Amino acid sequence: MHHIHLAEGMRLRFPARSADFDQGVEIGIVAALMSQDLTEFSRRISNENLGQVRALVEQFGYRLVEGQADGEFVELNFYSRTARPRLRVVHSGT
Repeated sequence: MHHIHLAEGMRLRFPARSADFDQGVEIGIVAALMSQDLTEFSRRISNENLGQVRALVEQFGYRLVEGQADGEFVELNFYSRTARPRLRVVHSGT
């Protein structure tokens, strides 16, 4: 059993359920967010779910950028492929 990231500062856990159930809930949350056609969002996902997340990313047309990992979990950033990259002006040092 582990905590499932819902939103910033909000987590769920199901003490009487198996790890498979927890993984299913994580995948369900990610799939629901992708189906809303968000341009970008972040999620903290268990390492064991990375394979399923990568498959969903392909099906929904998102790009995945892996962030910081802390043993059991990894921070993932999801970007819609239709979203344009954010550009910024950088001044030279001269």
